[in-house]
Amino acid sequence: MPTTPILYLKDVVKRFDDFTALDNINLEIFESEFLTIVGPSGSGKTTLIRLMVGMDEPTEGTIWLRNERIDQTPANKRPTCMVFQSLALFPHRSVGQNIEFPLKIKGVSPKVRSKRALELLELLHLPKSFYNKRISQCSGGEQQRIALARALAFDPEIIFFDEPLSALDYRLRKTLEKELVDLHERTGKTFVYITHSLEEAMVMSDRIAIMNSGKFEQIDVAEVIYSKPVSRFVASFMGEVNMFDFKCDSKGDIKIDGVEIRSSVLTKDKQKKYSKKAKGTLMVRPEFVRFNKAKETNDFQIRGYLRAEYELGSRIQYEVDTLDDSRVIIEKLREDRFKGKLGATVVIGWDIKHTHFIPND
Repeated sequence: MPTTPILYLKDVVKRFDDFTALDNINLEIFESEFLTIVGPSGSGKTTLIRLMVGMDEPTEGTIWLRNERIDQTPANKRPTCMVFQSLALFPHRSVGQNIEFPLKIKGVSPKVRSKRALELLELLHLPKSFYNKRISQCSGGEQQRIALARALAFDPEIIFFDEPLSALDYRLRKTLEKELVDLHERTGKTFVYITHSLEEAMVMSDRIAIMNSGKFEQIDVAEVIYSKPVSRFVASFMGEVNMFDFKCDSKGDIKIDGVEIRSSVLTKDKQKKYSKKAKGTLMVRPEFVRFNKAKETNDFQIRGYLRAEYELGSRIQYEVDTLDDSRVIIEKLREDRFKGKLGATVVIGWDIKHTHFIPND
């Protein structure tokens, strides 16, 4: 991935009266990357994308496209375009007319427009016969592809996506996720994608940016964000997780209520990260927790009762209530199903290589 950003935001703030929607945003987007911005409702995702595409201006800060400042440049003067959640297709026009619209605005001749529209239909895996079809005759998935073809007709340097798959059913959404990844690779365009779906972000992105309350909590590749989140918010936002409060005693040893810790588990290198009387969170994902067999031991161990079992397709999720009234989630592949009955006493555990420690700020 290139190391020079195509688009970058510096100290960007956006206020609406007394409300700060974006608080000192700094972001670099690299050429040809697929960046996905994820966050809960109200985190600032849509406000951010509106600034980047030119539909609004920042209250403070600057936005740069390579070496040109563009934060006050109108949207139609920027080499960018947006695929909206609503798609914003023209229902009274044909598929070909929708795709050709940006070329018509540019004054491109009808013959060249038609040729380009047919090329884009082929690129988006739609038959050329769709050229004269009405939008109202197209399915949701077909309309998504038409919207993408129209965006590509602009020949933009960056394409922004504002939750374009959110209204589609699960199977179609999964198909289009893969098609977007393939389209990104074939076109070499820079994609910036907004979603609240972690699954979409994990499947498609080169990098993921997690937003919370108008700020970025973490920006990194999916594996790092999933396995080494920088905060409790990111840890819980990136899927099911078990988190335990820890504190260090006067010797610097980590203690966790209700958790048995093997005395040799915390190496000197690990302990050096935490000062005496420090506090924080120990995190372990459900797939790394296991039910112990007789005489089996782990670096971390908890005793409790099997509370519930849920079928999740290829996986099974278990809930264990611990003796100190907390709850631990465990996930296993179907072939590794736990044989115990609900209410049974269990011992569960995991090893230090599967843990991540998040110190308090």
